[in-house]
Amino acid sequence: MKSAVETLNPTRIKLTVDVTAEELKPSLDKAYKTIGEQVQIPGFRKGKVPAKLIEQRFGRAAVVQEAVNEALPELYTNAIVENDIKPLGQPEVDITDFPLDEGQGLTFTAEVDVRPEIKLPAFDTLEVEVDPIEVSDADLEERITELRERFGTLKGVERKAKKGDFVSIDLSATIDGNEIDSVSGVSYEIGSGTMLEGLDKALTGLKAGEETTFTSPLAGGEHEGQDAECTVKIESVKERELPELDDEFAQLASSFDTLDELKADLRSEVERTKRFEQGVQARDKVLDALLEAIDIPVPDGVVNEEVHNHLEGENRLDDDEHRAEVTESTRKQVATQLLLDEIVESQEIQVGQEELIEYLIMSAQQYGMDPNTFAQALDAQGQVPAIMGEVARRKALATVLESAKVKDTAGNVVDLNEAVDTGDDEADADEKPAEEKPAKKAAAKKSTAKKAAAKDGDEKPAKKAAAKKSTAKKAAAKDGDEKPAKKAAAKKSTAKKTATKKAADDK
Repeated sequence: MKSAVETLNPTRIKLTVDVTAEELKPSLDKAYKTIGEQVQIPGFRKGKVPAKLIEQRFGRAAVVQEAVNEALPELYTNAIVENDIKPLGQPEVDITDFPLDEGQGLTFTAEVDVRPEIKLPAFDTLEVEVDPIEVSDADLEERITELRERFGTLKGVERKAKKGDFVSIDLSATIDGNEIDSVSGVSYEIGSGTMLEGLDKALTGLKAGEETTFTSPLAGGEHEGQDAECTVKIESVKERELPELDDEFAQLASSFDTLDELKADLRSEVERTKRFEQGVQARDKVLDALLEAIDIPVPDGVVNEEVHNHLEGENRLDDDEHRAEVTESTRKQVATQLLLDEIVESQEIQVGQEELIEYLIMSAQQYGMDPNTFAQALDAQGQVPAIMGEVARRKALATVLESAKVKDTAGNVVDLNEAVDTGDDEADADEKPAEEKPAKKAAAKKSTAKKAAAKDGDEKPAKKAAAKKSTAKKAAAKDGDEKPAKKAAAKKSTAKKTATKKAADDK
């Protein structure tokens, strides 16, 4: 077999492959056998029909077509390997010489998108600027308020509902007089904006037992986006009472004895969060700097296919404005993947079993699945190689971050190799409230660069536990029936049970 490569443009090649009659003969023999096993000819058992008779009955073209269809995938793959081609997507194959005559060879061409050549700069020449780490009194006050709200109690009131109140509501939606959906006894915080558009405005000013109607676009289901006539009735109104901010609260909400100790720990917690956010900002800016510094040709075929699949899934193929937005973001995503794949190859980055397991556990938690079940599902779908590639890209980005020069706006050098305590667990990307997580053994420290590279830009690190027990977890130990905080896990430590009892006594 002979093959030749013609470069059509930086991201597309044309492969010409010549196969001799002798090389094609095994596939022809197999084609005769396959057809012979599928047909019934009087006087011959299945699979025993002579080749000449098959040609007479069905024509040589049918046999050759069967042989070519069977041989093409392997022939194409061999040519790709022989020429060290890195294909992207499926090829467009054209048979230029079809071996209809005895002794004639096969010639075909295949056009396919390929990974472009990318010349990487020295990573230590990259310079970016990020926001400094500053913990203000407002930051601390926000964290303290969040903690007080976790320990707040809900008390029924006989007045009009207002922003911040918790109401129990019955809600229904109709379109053209037909009820689309309805729920009863749902707890909702006015002003949270977590349900229907216009609901907060409709509830404000109502008392228990009153109802009203409003028009709102539905947020999901087969009628998503359609305006519906919504009816809401308030069953009860409750306001949140926050505990006094004193030493007693510090002892209730944490393992600390004084409010000053609690505030110091919360300030450290805010600083850790801001350090992580600084790392994420550095990651995004370094990646943007690389993309700006390098001209990365992006295969139009790959982009167009991704955009089509995206719009088809949203049923918005005719939305030209949205198509332009998706095309722009997809082009950047493809360029980013090509860039990181080049870094993986040039730096000879490997993915270890522990790294793969860590990623699978983190992803399984995001989907609310058992890690073993999640891994088995990926394996059954043949997705493990793709997951390995994603982990390798994250490691590649961490490599760049560790070499880049990063300063804050005040001119201070930011060391992204500095180890930071990752908190209770490494798998904090599930973004669940800390109060819902069981206590775990403290993880080893990880550099800011590696931790930032492992996260999506909008994710934040889980809050670190306070000495002996985190304030968040202690908040989870309180009874959740009359509070906005979520119910804790069924099993509680003795310390948590004590906190529960004390919270109940304070009501």
